Amino acid sequence: MDVVGMLEAASLLVPEGVATGDDITVSDVWDYLAHDEWEAAFLLLEELAGEWTAPPGFWEALGRAAETAGLERSREWCRWREAETRLGVVRAELVLRPAGETFRRTPIPGAGVLRPMWDIGRRRADGTRDLYVARVWVEHAPDLAPGARAPVRLLPLTPTRWAHLAPGDRITMYETAVAGGTATVLEARPLRLPAVRVYHPPETLIPR
Repeated sequence: MDVVGMLEAASLLVPEGVATGDDITVSDVWDYLAHDEWEAAFLLLEELAGEWTAPPGFWEALGRAAETAGLERSREWCRWREAETRLGVVRAELVLRPAGETFRRTPIPGAGVLRPMWDIGRRRADGTRDLYVARVWVEHAPDLAPGARAPVRLLPLTPTRWAHLAPGDRITMYETAVAGGTATVLEARPLRLPAVRVYHPPETLIPR
């Protein structure tokens, strides 16, 4: 299947009535696909995904399209969002400690590569903190420099351990024994996929 076919498959999963703040709908996606303007269609689908809880199949189709087109970061983003459909969503505002206060002197990579430990408030029987691994995706930026702050998404290795978190909770990031940053939870929600009403595009919009 080519890129356009993969985007068509993703578009068919977008519920009718979903729209962005600029009133972009899946009909606009199909208009671009009808004219073989797949780059614009891809961007609109990513934007529409912020307006509903997309199922795994949506992100799988979009990710395969990104991989075929050589869009590495977009491919990884789609894989990340597909994982969130299975594991839930944790978003937070992360503030890194300045260079010189920890071992880190360079920015942390933004595309889900870093796997630090986190103090999420759990304690062991002896009272010491229990740390848990979660990957970090920096939103809207390729990386995050020491001393800077940004909204991030976290993908825990053991999601059930994070189920108690709620907006406003503070958690701490560790790459070594010294805390590397602190984060305030913005969003924490388990998997919850609503029923969707599938949009059926006019046949004349699908070139063959």
